Amino acid sequence: MNIKAFIGTAAIAIAAATSGAAHAEDYTITVWSGGTDDNSLYRVDAIEMAADYLERQAAIRGDDLNITVEKQVWSSWDDFKQAVTLAAESGTAPNIIVTGHEDIGPWSQAGILRPIEDYVDFDAWPLNQLYDNLIDVSSYDGMIWGIPQDAEARPFFMSKPDLKAIGYSDADIDALPGKIESGEYTLYDMLDDAKKMQDEGVVEPGYGFAPRVNNGADYWQFYQSFGGEMVDPETGKLVFDKQAITDMYQFFVDAVEMGVTPKTYLGGEWDTFHTNVATGKYGAWHGGTWHKLQWENQYGLEDFFDTVSFSLIPAGNENGRPNTITHPLVYLISTQGTDNDAAISAELVAVASEPRINALHAVQSGHLAIGEAETTIPFYANDRWASEATEKLLPYANSIPNNADFGIYWEAMFKGLESAWAGTTSVEDAVNQAQATVENGLGDQIIIR
Repeated sequence: MNIKAFIGTAAIAIAAATSGAAHAEDYTITVWSGGTDDNSLYRVDAIEMAADYLERQAAIRGDDLNITVEKQVWSSWDDFKQAVTLAAESGTAPNIIVTGHEDIGPWSQAGILRPIEDYVDFDAWPLNQLYDNLIDVSSYDGMIWGIPQDAEARPFFMSKPDLKAIGYSDADIDALPGKIESGEYTLYDMLDDAKKMQDEGVVEPGYGFAPRVNNGADYWQFYQSFGGEMVDPETGKLVFDKQAITDMYQFFVDAVEMGVTPKTYLGGEWDTFHTNVATGKYGAWHGGTWHKLQWENQYGLEDFFDTVSFSLIPAGNENGRPNTITHPLVYLISTQGTDNDAAISAELVAVASEPRINALHAVQSGHLAIGEAETTIPFYANDRWASEATEKLLPYANSIPNNADFGIYWEAMFKGLESAWAGTTSVEDAVNQAQATVENGLGDQIIIR
């Protein structure tokens, strides 16, 4: 449905909901959010704030609109996605779903979602100032299904005290992010520095380089660092770059063989990882922009900017590039309820996307702006982490594809990485097994290079 259809359908539905002072219009709107902790409750609280705004707006018009927002959050992504799927099957899905953008493909195909472009005007405030690349991430199969709830990046971090201990000057450390951005400093340069930190007793053996402890979008950054593409821009098909996968697997095998990352590292506890970061035990590591707030608020990290250098993930070799992946959460509208329910839900999402409201979430949780106007809000602009991370990382961020079949590829990639990392198979065999899995599962829907 185009914007004219929006005017003819969604606007009428909202007007109907707020018309006639003679009787009240009552709505109960449910919003569920995954991957949400105490720092990110504005993912659902913003919908409640938006409801209050719409009610006040209606009251000024002389209308009587009552919106009850029922909120539920999950910290576990697996539990959340299972809950949404089961609720959809039983006809009790929430009206508004806050989830990772990669769910758009499979959930839209499953009939769980309504395209949000049917209900909101992307040419009007506040949606007209959202970043275009985030709108692209919220789209699938030629339609816009969601509105970005937040943005983030996944930086590479190094310990400034540990770098100084192996001979880096303050000027050298300040120049390091630029050398990474230009490709001058690579992942293998990092491994050499991590090994030197261990050899000189600066960090304990096996603590030189700490990757993510389990599967996640972060590992696709390393695939890109060695030149891999996830999607062919001409055909839109998934791409399995055999050389890039090989080089990526080999990099982690080399990290193990150099002794800077343990062979048994994968499957570790997040709490241990965060504690080690906050207490300065790692020489180099990677994570999300939101982790910085966790390290400070939950694990006691002090003097972040004096002790931690952050940058893009370095390139791995001459075929690759420095990069970072953003994994925006999106507001999605389900097929639950009536068209009026959907219209009210979409309007709530649009109001919740106003820069001042979204800035509350960004600053509190360590996420990044969803639109240009948000970066000018003083509350956001005056936050050093938000402003520096936006400037240094967001322009280089891309995302995993919304392709409904990407999960098959993702699972095969990580399974191969695990086996090569642990030494249960050779790199060559791990790559061949991953290739066989995607070929069997996807056929001509994936390009093998």
